[in-house]
Amino acid sequence: MGSLADIIRRHGPSYVQQFSERMPPPHKRVLRDLACCRTPEAGGQIWHCRKCGLAHPACHSCGNRHCPTCGGDDAKLWHDRQMIKLLPVTYFLCTFTVPEELRGIIASKPKEWLALLFEASSSALTDLCKNPKWFGAIPGITGVLHTWSRSLIYHPHIHYLVTGGGFDQTGAWRWPKNGFLVPEPALSSVYRARFKAGLQKINPLAFATVPEKVWSTDWVVDVKGVGNGEKALKYLTRYIFRVALTDSSITHHDDNHVTFRYRKSDSGKSASITLTPFKFLHRFLQHVLPKGFVKVRYYGLHLPARRKSLALARAALCIHYKLPIPPTPPPAPPKPQPSCPVCRIQLVPGLRFRPGQLPPSHAPPE
Repeated sequence: MGSLADIIRRHGPSYVQQFSERMPPPHKRVLRDLACCRTPEAGGQIWHCRKCGLAHPACHSCGNRHCPTCGGDDAKLWHDRQMIKLLPVTYFLCTFTVPEELRGIIASKPKEWLALLFEASSSALTDLCKNPKWFGAIPGITGVLHTWSRSLIYHPHIHYLVTGGGFDQTGAWRWPKNGFLVPEPALSSVYRARFKAGLQKINPLAFATVPEKVWSTDWVVDVKGVGNGEKALKYLTRYIFRVALTDSSITHHDDNHVTFRYRKSDSGKSASITLTPFKFLHRFLQHVLPKGFVKVRYYGLHLPARRKSLALARAALCIHYKLPIPPTPPPAPPKPQPSCPVCRIQLVPGLRFRPGQLPPSHAPPE
């Protein structure tokens, strides 16, 4: 057993030493942050118990969005905010992928091509939803980027959670016809054409390296109903504030190997994979996003500027289905102060210490 931070502390320095010239700055930052997370190297504060006098050093978290031990509170807060937005309608989960031949191109310039992936897929989905031939309305759409398969292979794709209903051009609310959002073949065709046009316009040289067969094959797009959307939302929340690797999935690591467990997508059965430490770190770092890149994006009724329209839709639907209108949720409570493990009372904040400067008398035991 072990943690990702343990592996990084053990093998990260030699990995950086060997590949430093080819590593983008965000990769180095992730290794540095995760290695220091919740250690004296991150700084922190000494807390005291007024009853027993216990001094408890609390080291800071790194706060990096790729850290598997950070972001839990942020994920819960995001999930709770999205739950409030849910309407009493059937939801759809729309997934857009790219052919394997494009993965290397996207990985070479992720900031450009992942943005194009969002643009091509979201515009195709929005325009087909607005088409009166299919849905004929503007729904609420939340898109979440994933770049990994379950075994951490680079596999960029976007999941969109879509409301099964929306406003048409007249301002009237419309539901999907016969529980059907939009046809997958049409969605795939429009999405592929827009990605092709965008790639050709932005970077003709990169476009020229793409095999011609990529543009003539069907791109995998999946549209399926997901009930009231709660389970799909919970699934998306897991990966917003970290990469798809938990510390509990790492079953073994030593000087020569790292073994982690994952679930096969085809059978659902558990499997394990063993890699050298450098290959493991390379596979993990592939999923580090460019600085400032937004991996969760909103469209249609989920745009922040349309909060009032979404609230009106919720109220109208609740009246239609004779449901109580949900009250405005209270603000998130502040984080509780840490408690003494002996006396079970709140600790009192004391001395703050800078990164790497934990007082010797309060150093954690080895």
